[in-house]
Formats: sequence, structure tokens, C-alpha cells
Amino acid sequence: MTQWLRYQHQGKSGLGQVQGDLIAVYSGDLFNQPKATGETLKLSEVTIDIPCTPSKMVAMVDNFYALVTKLEHAVPAEPLYFLKGNNSFLAANQVIRTPKSYAGKVVYEGELGIVIGKSCYQVSEQEASNAIFGYTCINDVTAIEILNRDPGYAQWTRSKSFNTFGVFGPYITTDVDPSKLHIKTILNDQERQNYPIADMIFPPAKLVSLISQDVPLLLGDIIACGTSVGVGSMKPGSNVSIIIDGVGRLDNRFE
Repeated sequence: MTQWLRYQHQGKSGLGQVQGDLIAVYSGDLFNQPKATGETLKLSEVTIDIPCTPSKMVAMVDNFYALVTKLEHAVPAEPLYFLKGNNSFLAANQVIRTPKSYAGKVVYEGELGIVIGKSCYQVSEQEASNAIFGYTCINDVTAIEILNRDPGYAQWTRSKSFNTFGVFGPYITTDVDPSKLHIKTILNDQERQNYPIADMIFPPAKLVSLISQDVPLLLGDIIACGTSVGVGSMKPGSNVSIIIDGVGRLDNRFE
């Protein structure tokens, strides 16, 4: 298991591997054999950035059996997804903010994120598996009262693409088996979500393959795998954490 991150330090951007409370500094491109420089930094001395710069975040709907059952929805025959605006991307430890144009409830959604490490288009499931670089934590924040406000059109992209609503990181973790992982969401020290990734309807490699039949997936693109039961609203001043043991812990405050 390797955990990669990007950071800001003394006005400069950097790339590194997390090694305990240190960062082993690397140079070059994360997806093209970066080289260790031999330098280290203390993790506490840097500002964590988003771990990659996706061209898009493809986000899933109804991709867990438990949630589909609770909502009394049909199990989808194919992936149901929308695109989350790249203006929304936010790093760990940064503040999620309600937009001025919206005064309703804002909800958290703890999710697993797939990070694409090889560009792929119309690939098989085996090829898709090889295109997955690693995994990250996602908080798919939603202005929930906008989503179904118009009875004629569900506004997925609008309700989920405000600035700061696409939270991911802090790391990209490689060489983990996602089927053995659990996702927890903690809101103000209270556990609100705790569900197994093994309950996913379309698991990662299948998801990448199926989405790639429609949309070319580029280096650094992210697929948000969808959430399960336990989604709820956040009050201003709340602290929210998405924890995937073996992948990372994504901490943010909501205002």
C-alpha cells in the first residue's frame, strides 16, 4: 500500500508519499514514474492539496443494494451517473461553504473514489482494472433541496456542483482491495454512515469498463462510486469526516 498526496509548502506545490508523519518528496508526474528526491517534509508543516487534478468527476447514483432497498428503487441495469463540476473540487482540511444563492439543507455523502491512472475508452473489465491507479475518499456534498425542486427535471449536476461541494483526498492509496473496505462518515463525533464497499452493485473494475463505453476516462479522472444509507444534513459549524480504513481520512468543516 502506497499513499500519494500533493501539497503546498513555502509557496510551492509538491508531490510525495506519506510515510507516517513524514512526506517522502517526489518529482515528476504522479502517473508517469515519479522519482524520489531523497528529501522529506513533516506532514504537519504542509497544506494538503487535492491529490490529483481530474478533468471530470463521474458520480454514481443508486450503486449500493442497501440504499436501493431502503428507497424502494429498482436495482439499475446499468450505471446511473452525472458529472460533478471541476469548480467544486476541495481538499482535505478546507471549508465547505453554502453558496449565497441557496438557503436550504446541505448534506454529506461519504463515498469511495476511483482514480484513473491510464486513459481508457471502451475497455474490457480486465483493461479497466489495469487502468485504476488507486482509491481516495470523497464527500459528495449536495444542496439537497434543489435536487428535486422542479418536478419535471432532477437537477443532479446543479445541486452537487457548487464551489467546495466536490471534496476528495487527502491521499490516493494504491494496492488495496476495495471489496474488503468499509466507509464511515462521522459528523461532530457521531457515526452517521458505516457500510461495506462489498455491497456495491457495480464494483470498481466493472464500473470503469461500463462508463468507458460512453465517456473517455483520462489520467486523474475520478469516479465517485455512490453512497449508501445514512446520508444526512450538516449544520453550519459542523465537522465532517469520511473514513475508509486502508485508504484515508478526509476531514472538513462546514460553514
